Amino acid sequence: MRRVEHVMGFPVSLRIDDEGAWDAVADEAFAWLRAVDRRFSPFRADSEVCRLDRGEPAAGAVSADLAQVLGLCEEYRTATGGAFDARLPGRGLDPCAVVKGWSVQRAAELLTAAGARRFCLNAGGDVVVSGGPWRVGIRHPEDAGRVCAVLEVTDGAVATSGRYERGDHILDGRTGRPATGLLSLTVLAPTLTEADATATAAFALGEEGVAWAAARAGCEVFAVDAGRRVVRTAGVPMAGVS
Repeated sequence: MRRVEHVMGFPVSLRIDDEGAWDAVADEAFAWLRAVDRRFSPFRADSEVCRLDRGEPAAGAVSADLAQVLGLCEEYRTATGGAFDARLPGRGLDPCAVVKGWSVQRAAELLTAAGARRFCLNAGGDVVVSGGPWRVGIRHPEDAGRVCAVLEVTDGAVATSGRYERGDHILDGRTGRPATGLLSLTVLAPTLTEADATATAAFALGEEGVAWAAARAGCEVFAVDAGRRVVRTAGVPMAGVS
């Protein structure tokens, strides 16, 4: 089965290659993503994130899901020395850099729990795959019509952070200025929670983020720096490369 819906501001596509009826499971996965958008969006005044940012409810009364997301935000803030920060000065609380990967990974886990073995869940270019091999393209950072690499992934997640979609939207929390040391940075990790947050945090770090992400357990990195040089770790599973 194949399905595409627009959720959280980007297209989410699901492909399940296993035999059987998967519509109900897909319904559940997409319902979860829509619920996350309602609860955690920093752009909805009635979301839990916005209510917390206004001081309601009290800090100790947040949901278990939001507490987990905020814990991950703090983990990455500490690990990057403040380059990654969900609470940038002059801005409201914005945990989106963690919420996207975390929520899509949870949707993938719903599919697995329901018995799906071979599937691809693609959320705006960030991908969770199972039962591959699957080929996952990395978009060229300066040409939307091209890819600069193709990965071959059996089970895992791939996420890319870059400047090509929304310009200099990723800020270095240490300076408050846009992170401009890289054009794009892609992380392959066991889960999209790790891949997406690590890619964003590493991009915020700039050039030093490549080595930082590569040093994290289970992560492989493919990056294009501001000088258009490609840097990749030895374990990146390039398609067609043995």
